[in-house]
Amino acid sequence: MNSRRIQHLIPASVVLALAAVVIVLSFTQEPAAAFLFPRIISVVMFVLAFWNFMRAAMGLAKVGGGIPMGAFLNIAPGLTVIGLLVFLVLTWLGFYAASFIAFLALYTIYDPVPLRNGQAFLKRIAVTTCFIAVIYGLFDRVLQVQTPSGLFF
Repeated sequence: MNSRRIQHLIPASVVLALAAVVIVLSFTQEPAAAFLFPRIISVVMFVLAFWNFMRAAMGLAKVGGGIPMGAFLNIAPGLTVIGLLVFLVLTWLGFYAASFIAFLALYTIYDPVPLRNGQAFLKRIAVTTCFIAVIYGLFDRVLQVQTPSGLFF
């Protein structure tokens, strides 16, 4: 086995293991009706992870040379915001309030318009509000997914 195949096989194995854990968790939680959407997503995620693992094991995955440092530095602020959202703020504030803060933070970080521009900040708040309204309508009303509740909703 060459180093290029190992380069693809290790991450594919980790993703497959994570997908297996997610699928087991989604099928062992109750009430069953509340976990219908997570079950569908976990099955799709597992199938894709298994397909990726098989491609890596057979040596069919030929793409990839690592992530350049410049690209990593561009996504590092977003990863930090998402990490803080998931591990610290989500259960304390609730899914929708924490998502509002995270989306607004990500939009502000990656928007090239200067922070001094008040009109642009109002636009960020309006876009974030519309985004969260769509997410709320989709998750809560259409798919009826139980989201973490906290201080707000």
